[in-house]
Amino acid sequence: MTADHVLSQWQALSDLLAALRQGQSDVRSFSASARAQQALLAALPSRYATVLHDLLDRLESSALFSEESCSFSRKDLIESLQMWLDKARLQLTG
Repeated sequence: MTADHVLSQWQALSDLLAALRQGQSDVRSFSASARAQQALLAALPSRYATVLHDLLDRLESSALFSEESCSFSRKDLIESLQMWLDKARLQLTG
C-alpha cells in the first residue's frame, strides 16, 4: 500500500461525503464505499476504524427514519464524518 493510494482513498471518501452533503448520493452508497476503503483504514490507528464504523452505523440508522423520529441528526453525523476525515488527513500527513 503506497501513500499515494491511501491519500487517493481519503480523497475519494471526502468527495463522496461532499456528494452526500449536497444530496447527490445516498447514505447506503456512501456507507458501502466508506467501508470499502481498506487501505485508508489500514494506514490509520485502529481506533479510526472503530469510530468510522460507529458513525456509519448511526448514519445508516438515521436513513431509516424521518429526521424527527430518529435520535441521530443526519446533519450532525455528516459533520462528525467530516471531522473524522479532517483528523485522518492530519494523521496521514503528520
